[in-house]
Amino acid sequence: MSLVIQEHARARLIIDGPDPRPVPVELRCDPEDPGTVRVRLPGGADRTFDLDLLERGVRSPITRGDIRIWPCGRAQLILELHSTDGVAVLQFDIAPVIRFLSRIRAQTAKRPPAATATPA
Repeated sequence: MSLVIQEHARARLIIDGPDPRPVPVELRCDPEDPGTVRVRLPGGADRTFDLDLLERGVRSPITRGDIRIWPCGRAQLILELHSTDGVAVLQFDIAPVIRFLSRIRAQTAKRPPAATATPA
């Protein structure tokens, strides 16, 4: 039985003004859909995107659809979410994100290979 991998992180919502607003964020990966990451924002707002996007965004800037991710120095990660309501820019400490990705890799490594059907 595989468990859901989740990591609670504190991000800073970048807003017009002198100080960013801290917000709690949950990163989540369900073994039923292992290639997908769900980011839960305050108020129950969820964004779902490919795990590959997050893995690549930790190393270098990447854009896919309405999501942009890029490293900001050695210790920060920026997640930019576009929607019809506007743009939300979140700045994370990169350590919890890397810990989350490491936990996913460790669980994936433990998973037995998928059974292949043999022709009859």
